[in-house]
Amino acid sequence: MSDILTRESVVAAGSATTRDEAVREVGRLLVQAGAVHEGYLDAMLQREQTVSTYMGNLLAIPHGTNDAKGEIVRSALAFVRYEHPIDWGGDDVRFALGIAGLDNEHLDILSRIAVLFADADDVQRLLHAADADAIFALLSEVNDDEDVDAREVTT
Repeated sequence: MSDILTRESVVAAGSATTRDEAVREVGRLLVQAGAVHEGYLDAMLQREQTVSTYMGNLLAIPHGTNDAKGEIVRSALAFVRYEHPIDWGGDDVRFALGIAGLDNEHLDILSRIAVLFADADDVQRLLHAADADAIFALLSEVNDDEDVDAREVTT
């Protein structure tokens, strides 16, 4: 899972101000990473129209519809943090985590992310991380195959 999230796919200060802009912003990172084709972005927006990808604790996980699986080249994550909350269908979002998963790899990825975002202290560490490098360090600990506690990373 070491190449699922790369440093280049982590943005500490996103520019989006609306939900759809945020979906496009995190989706473009997946395209730039070579993980998905452009058509995946449309599928991410379609998914959001049918069901919110808001997960709680300021996190949304935009992803494509089942029909867009052919647009996925490889499993990957992209992460954008926002300084100001984005209205995500009535919920505040400060983190957009774009995901593309081949086969069922996304289930393992999601379970690791869920552990991080279930802990309010970890969410605060992500909110206050100094820059994208610090955010990447916190997130990469969760995606590491070893059992490493993300709290060991200082921000």
